[in-house]
Amino acid sequence: MKLVLIGIQGSGKSTQGNMLSKHFKIPYLSTGHIFRSIAKEKTTLGKRVKVLMSSGLLIPDALTIEIVNGYLSRPEYKNGYILDGFPRTLTQTKKFKNNVDKVIYIEIPDKEALWRLAYRTDERNDNTVKAVLKRIELFHKHTEQVIGYYRDEKKLVSVDGTKSIEEVNEAILKSLGKKLVLERIATSKIHRKSIIAIVGMSGSGKSVAATYFKEKGIPIVSFSAVINSYIDEHKLKHTESLHHKLRTEYRKKHGMEAMAVLNKENIEEALEKKSIVVIEGLYSWEEYTYLQKEFPEVKIHLLALFTDKAIRYQRVSKRKYRSGLSVGAERDIHELTDLNKGQTIAFADFLIKNNFSKEDLYSKLDDVYRQIYFA
Repeated sequence: MKLVLIGIQGSGKSTQGNMLSKHFKIPYLSTGHIFRSIAKEKTTLGKRVKVLMSSGLLIPDALTIEIVNGYLSRPEYKNGYILDGFPRTLTQTKKFKNNVDKVIYIEIPDKEALWRLAYRTDERNDNTVKAVLKRIELFHKHTEQVIGYYRDEKKLVSVDGTKSIEEVNEAILKSLGKKLVLERIATSKIHRKSIIAIVGMSGSGKSVAATYFKEKGIPIVSFSAVINSYIDEHKLKHTESLHHKLRTEYRKKHGMEAMAVLNKENIEEALEKKSIVVIEGLYSWEEYTYLQKEFPEVKIHLLALFTDKAIRYQRVSKRKYRSGLSVGAERDIHELTDLNKGQTIAFADFLIKNNFSKEDLYSKLDDVYRQIYFA
């Protein structure tokens, strides 16, 4: 199923897009989100997009089409998608050949859109009154032609966006028709079980990344919790020497794959309930190969976080929990050699640079999650 959502900014497209994504198990793609991410980049393209967006202007057609087609060529979109914010002009519409099933127009008056945006709590820097008014003007000038085009194609359905979220969602589902909905449900595949193992140096943001997945309802299995819990339960102090002593004892008994061995049952239980499980803090290469051997039917993805040394050291030094652990190059070398982290980081399927804000990290993780879940 391939759906397009159209509406003035503030009409509720993102809310409905996310709801439909969960309902039909197909990814939701917001071109606004794509361009806001590009605008943060310190590149010529990033600066250009930032100026255009802050002024409320549209991104040029050729550039928009190139970027959107690039995203939709990814594996996670092969079974369908819900597209928000594109096409916005008649030129984009005519050049966008993607066999769209339905185009849903969420209608709200201009005043309603302005009222909603005035009470938004997000931190988008393109939400000034001047920029919003400009986008509404451009919507009427360009996007109404798109609505007319899809109406002539018999693909357009309109819903009243002033109603409650639930009522709007119900109206959209009803407008799609039983046949289209049932076809999508019938062809929906069962997702292959997956493990996302988060790897990275101390201070790279593994626990924050795990929190992102936890907020999505994905079970987390923490390898570091084995040692941390033991120390906390025995009311001991977290020190480098004690962590090293305990890890050595576990590895002497279970091998270099000790943490994977000790958490095998936890992983099995989590996989019975969910199609995706996240491992926080996988360390050694042996842990990775052990999981491959014990879970041959499960796809294991290594997700590596990279953060510049100075930023990592600053983050670790500010920790209140486990503040007794060392900070600096010596610990880095210990993690790479004794803990054998280097190979898992080097062999990672996904690499995220986490030098910036939590919002930036979550945005990048969302892209990874979409690729794994919908591929």
